[in-house]
Amino acid sequence: MEALLKNGAEIYAVAYFGALLVVALVEWVLPRRAASDLARVRWLSNFGLTVLGSALVRLLIPIAGVGWAIFCREQGLGLFNNVGWPAWIAFPATIVLIDLSHYLEHYLLHRVPVFWRLHRTHHTDLEYDFSTGVRFHPFENVFATLTLMLVVAALGAPPAAVLISQVLTIVVDFIEHANVRMPVSIDRMIRLVFVTPDMHRIHHSQVHREGNSNFSNMLSVWDRLFGTYVDQPAAGHERIAFGVPEFTDRKHQRLHWMLAQPFLGDPKRGEHVEHVDL
Repeated sequence: MEALLKNGAEIYAVAYFGALLVVALVEWVLPRRAASDLARVRWLSNFGLTVLGSALVRLLIPIAGVGWAIFCREQGLGLFNNVGWPAWIAFPATIVLIDLSHYLEHYLLHRVPVFWRLHRTHHTDLEYDFSTGVRFHPFENVFATLTLMLVVAALGAPPAAVLISQVLTIVVDFIEHANVRMPVSIDRMIRLVFVTPDMHRIHHSQVHREGNSNFSNMLSVWDRLFGTYVDQPAAGHERIAFGVPEFTDRKHQRLHWMLAQPFLGDPKRGEHVEHVDL
């Protein structure tokens, strides 16, 4: 396990760029929907956003993730650092419970108005592809990091399990946002356990019921367990309208408007949204 931690940065980098390249290639070979003329602008903005988010997290929270888990272990914080359970229980339990925390966090991001403002940037993407998986506002990145730190501290999560969880999370983010065509039989078999692109694509629909469903990150069981599972989109996968109805102007695919998103009003709540053509 210590060797795994020693090479943690390299493992994460390989997983990140490996998943990005593989998913992008599969999208090119087996696209679900053709890319529009917004693709270049979206890709630059989406990845620009994740660079800024990563920089902000590092600036504000110097110790997070695996480093935080190591600190908690040294201080004897959390459940697994005090009950003496063997690694073969604590390791998988950490991965499953962190995935559950991702589900609960995602649910709150949609249900609590101030959190929705942070998360809304992710949903204003007018298309759905691998780059959507990194389209998160820097403030949401900070919120997600603090939430994860709270969960890790409460669990006393093994550092190696936190590393694997983070690797799985970024790989899953690319995969579940993939614009790929998958045979129905394979999709149904996989989503019995794991979230698939077809399952998560429904979550990005403008239809209110669909956009407030399928919150799971890796394991699909949480949506089934908590009653937030939707099997298929009403309009069919080929005709899903992506985005947030109040923010469908093309300008919202540009980086500076994505950064401004939490501060824009919501007409559905009687607030003012300024429409300016660029």
